[in-house]
Amino acid sequence: MKKQMTADEQFKKMTETPVERLIFSLAIPTIISMLITSIYNMADTYFVSQISTSASASVGIAFSLMVIIQAIGFTLGMGSGNYISRLLGNKNRDYSSKVIATGFFTALLLGIVIAVMGLIFLNPLVYALGATETIAPYAKDYIKYILFGIPFMTASFVLNGTLRFQGSAFYAMLGIGTGGILNIILDPIFIFKLNMGTSGAALATVISQFISFCILFYNSSKGGNIRISFKNFTPKWDLYREILRGGLPSFYRQFLASIALIFLNFSAGVYGDAAIAAMSIVGRVIHFSISVMLGFGQGFQPVCGFNYGAKLYDRVMNAFWFSLKVSVIGLICISSVGFIISSKIISIFRKEDLEVILIGTKAIRFQFLTLPLSAWVIMMNMLLQTIGKSKEASIVAVARQGMFFIPAILILPHIIGLLGVQLSQPISDILSFIITLFIGIRVLKELKSLQLVDSE
Repeated sequence: MKKQMTADEQFKKMTETPVERLIFSLAIPTIISMLITSIYNMADTYFVSQISTSASASVGIAFSLMVIIQAIGFTLGMGSGNYISRLLGNKNRDYSSKVIATGFFTALLLGIVIAVMGLIFLNPLVYALGATETIAPYAKDYIKYILFGIPFMTASFVLNGTLRFQGSAFYAMLGIGTGGILNIILDPIFIFKLNMGTSGAALATVISQFISFCILFYNSSKGGNIRISFKNFTPKWDLYREILRGGLPSFYRQFLASIALIFLNFSAGVYGDAAIAAMSIVGRVIHFSISVMLGFGQGFQPVCGFNYGAKLYDRVMNAFWFSLKVSVIGLICISSVGFIISSKIISIFRKEDLEVILIGTKAIRFQFLTLPLSAWVIMMNMLLQTIGKSKEASIVAVARQGMFFIPAILILPHIIGLLGVQLSQPISDILSFIITLFIGIRVLKELKSLQLVDSE
């Protein structure tokens, strides 16, 4: 009885609290989680960069694999989370239990399969990700440990997503945040004190990810959250279809991001390890720059899902416009400061390598110029995915890294050399914004019509 009352109170909070206050309350824990994760990613890059330029580049190579892992985790996590938020908005808690269990155990099993296959084919895998002969030894040392942690990583993405979409962002933050902080602490110990090099960085990541997984799994049964049980595992196509409908846009986005990183590594590799290292650093810094906005958007998503499921379309519209305004202002401020201190940012990682600093500074300045456009693209993608507009969400998801970036990174370097590597992402951002603008305007008109019908 107490559990049901908790669920009813959660429903009332999600559908009656003013959206501005509700989004902030849900966004603060997710922002903290995103910042800690981004800081850990940058710390990982920073500590490994102290070994050598080739070691620094190996993190960029391994990150391509990490994005593939994220693609699977986000597909099942976002798909399950989007679906249950609408189910809970309709007060269908029993079926939500099956959705969560199916997403969780599927992610765990897929993670085991990938880990085994990766360990068997480690050598060709490293070169397929874009490693050079000088980078490959460092990349192998890093990736062989990461593979052992893949099952816990994929399952953690599901736990994180389903907790957030139930409105329990604080419980998700405890798991993600603890793992991130632990990783930052362990990195210098394993890399330098134990003299493990890039293997130490990977081992620190695996240990912290396992701890994070344990905390998230424990928190999944706290309060009014739905407890995960194997008896609710329901591997049926009807259920998977709904999970995939909400999760495939995440898969497209993350998988194409991985392919894009591989092409980036190959294109940058023509100009030496310094170019790969520089672009790897730029990627981590830009991800950190948008982490606050991503966290804020993740506070918007459960509000959107619950209220869309409850047919409260006016709250969905208000939540979207509020989140977009905050995101645009935030990214303009971040980009302005980042542009001014670009060279100092890059030099933090490789202060003794002038070539890395010069390549990275120019690339990151180009990206800061177009970064505010990401607010519209990412927030619109979150809206489309959460309300079940799978086709439109998929188009937006593939636009940035697939439809535009991959052709740019394959063509431009052949025309304008290294500048083409540095310009590919900003050009992709501009084109993605344009196509998302047309899609978004049409969908918002549909929501507006639903809002008018609901008010009559």
